[in-house]
Amino acid sequence: IIHLDMDSFYASVETQRTPELKNKALVIGQDPRNNGGHGVVATCNYVARKYGVHSAMPAIKAVKLIPKSELVFVRPDFKKYRSVSAKIHSFMHEITDKVESIALDEAYLDVTHNKLGQNSAVQLAIGLQRRIRTELGLNSSFGVSYNKFLAKLASDYQKPNGFTVIMPGDAQQFLDK
Repeated sequence: IIHLDMDSFYASVETQRTPELKNKALVIGQDPRNNGGHGVVATCNYVARKYGVHSAMPAIKAVKLIPKSELVFVRPDFKKYRSVSAKIHSFMHEITDKVESIALDEAYLDVTHNKLGQNSAVQLAIGLQRRIRTELGLNSSFGVSYNKFLAKLASDYQKPNGFTVIMPGDAQQFLDK
């Protein structure tokens, strides 16, 4: 099983569209300073995460955590995110029809019997990660293991732009950490 997780997906799409946002603390959501303090962080980039900001946090808290000169809010553009996600999913479906989408930026792929005749899930994942980076300019993280739970844990282990494999004989040691 491969678990694909796009790194800071909405923020990465926005940074690709507006490159000068790359080194700013980018928060995807409504700016609470413009709407009575309301709003929630949909996601943020890794610069904002260094200040302690994370998804589902009240947006007003992001304003308090990030210096004003660093902070940029961008309203979500779900039409654009769905379009980019569709391209990523088309890449996955070229590998296998057994794709279980979890969100626009996350999916499981069962590559036991894949369309490319590749015996190595690791090579398939590396190829997919490379293709996403080359064709779409976006980073992703992958986990490969023998079940979805471990593949998900593995994809989170070395973010961003990471890759972790958990073999059956290594699962207990990985979980113990």
